[in-house]
Amino acid sequence: MKCSCSRSDGLRVIFAMPPYCRQLRYNYGMRTAYQYKLRPTKQQAAEIDRWLSMLCSQYNYLLADRFNWYEQNCSPVNACPLVCHLPELRDKPDYFSQKRALPQLKKTHPWYSEIYSSVLQDVVKRVKITFDRFLKGDSNGKRSGKPRFKPRDRYRTFTYPEIKQNCLQVTGKKSSILLPKLGTIKVVLHRPILDGFKIKTASVTKKADGYYLTLSLEDPTVPEIKPDFNPNKIIGIDVGLKEFLTTSEGEAVAIPQHYRKTQKRLRVIQKRVSRRKKGSNHRQKAVKQLGRQHKKVADKRKDFHFKTANRLLSKHDVVAHEDLNVKGLARTRLAKSVLDAGWSSFLSILATKAENAGLLVVPVSAHNTSQNCSNCGEKVPKKLHVRWHDCPDCGCSLDRDHNAAINIKNRAEGHPVLKAQRLLSNSRIGCEASAHFNKDRAHGDVTSGELTINNRKQIER
Repeated sequence: MKCSCSRSDGLRVIFAMPPYCRQLRYNYGMRTAYQYKLRPTKQQAAEIDRWLSMLCSQYNYLLADRFNWYEQNCSPVNACPLVCHLPELRDKPDYFSQKRALPQLKKTHPWYSEIYSSVLQDVVKRVKITFDRFLKGDSNGKRSGKPRFKPRDRYRTFTYPEIKQNCLQVTGKKSSILLPKLGTIKVVLHRPILDGFKIKTASVTKKADGYYLTLSLEDPTVPEIKPDFNPNKIIGIDVGLKEFLTTSEGEAVAIPQHYRKTQKRLRVIQKRVSRRKKGSNHRQKAVKQLGRQHKKVADKRKDFHFKTANRLLSKHDVVAHEDLNVKGLARTRLAKSVLDAGWSSFLSILATKAENAGLLVVPVSAHNTSQNCSNCGEKVPKKLHVRWHDCPDCGCSLDRDHNAAINIKNRAEGHPVLKAQRLLSNSRIGCEASAHFNKDRAHGDVTSGELTINNRKQIER
């Protein structure tokens, strides 16, 4: 793919860009999601719980309908006996046939008429997506496991696929949202919706500490992502368990260990749950208390990840990190510490925020980043408990994580996106120098000899 940029003086710079460098170019509108805390009344909370219970039953029924059809109609020829009972054949249940059955559902079960029709239709779509990922896989071809029936306490979200743009009502410091068939519910609007964004969908989720509203927003205009980040403002980071991360500049970010610090409190609440009688109200209260405590830990970890990613991207345009197999590391004896650090979540947040800001996150191979010397490149074997790097060949002596971060940065230097960006920067410098000196030469300010000397100096800069 070739990209070009035009200048005000009529010059045009053309440079080649690999087709997979989507962080430099967008051809679609921006889509984001905002989440707000809901403050429903007791009657509204009871109605939301009732909706979730009915939608859970409908989800399980539609899933069972698909399973039954496959069990009765999709037996392989080599496994089917010669003499067997053939059930009455019927059409394969799909998205449209199950959707057409909803009016009949409302006749046989009149209480389903109290649920907004679009919310009920979204359950059919949810079953379709789940079953398709089981049979065909997602867009990357990765298949999910067999769908499972959901118990009442695990079906927590329902979605309005379409909603009016003026559903949010703000009066002074008070704000609320109008949800069809649920009425007006108070909402904590901690941040306003930006101008130009339209509300596409609204989802209500029940969590351990209350109810939340998630608004999916879309800006139809193509975002202006700056394609000319500075390839020289690059940094390498090495994530670890002693320090959360160490940069190639020697800066270390301490690991917070949110879960380990809360283990004592979690142990007390977990014992309280275990000692309660199953099915009792006391056990239910203890389970809710345990869920709230776990959510506090998750919220603290997520807040730490976002702040760390913001701090990195505010100082640097390119961030390089190791391409880690976190799932594999989570099956080792360090599993608790690895999952408590949340590397996978942090790297995902870092990549998303960099993409939205027009910056770049480069994953590199993690092979021997801690073993190789960052100064001479020679391999210096060391065990995990050895935290200091001493190279016998060149005498380089520094912290093990700092050495690994420098190696990560050096490996990212040869990334094709950075090469293309440096080529673009050099082309712009040459075009600016040519335009500047051609303008001076037209005015007679410089001679041909001075032009050649000045042009070389400008390009060297």
